[in-house]
Amino acid sequence: MSEEQIEQQIQEKGLTAPRITPSHIDSKVKQVYYHSPLAAVDPEQAMDEKTYQTLRCLTFCTIVMENGFTVTGESACASPENFDPFIGKEIAYKNAREKIWQLEGYLLKEKLYQADLDKQF
Repeated sequence: MSEEQIEQQIQEKGLTAPRITPSHIDSKVKQVYYHSPLAAVDPEQAMDEKTYQTLRCLTFCTIVMENGFTVTGESACASPENFDPFIGKEIAYKNAREKIWQLEGYLLKEKLYQADLDKQF
């Protein structure tokens, strides 16, 4: 089930408690960068074909959030024959974005906890 389908079900059920939404996560993304470890390899460094293929099939994504914090995701393809740079970027981005869910979920829980504490005083 996609994030959008889950959000739609929540809305259809009339659940209104504070929560993180897909659009909230997207609003936190300021910039996205993709990296290949091959770009960092010294051209003078000898590399066998197996190592080259391994590095070629690895994709990193760095998301810079609106507050300047960064999260990263990666994608590694087991078979070089199946490697597609676009798919690698999609998976790396998805993995990095998932970390934003965790961070924002923690932050919301902390805000709710602090608000509950404030009510006690």
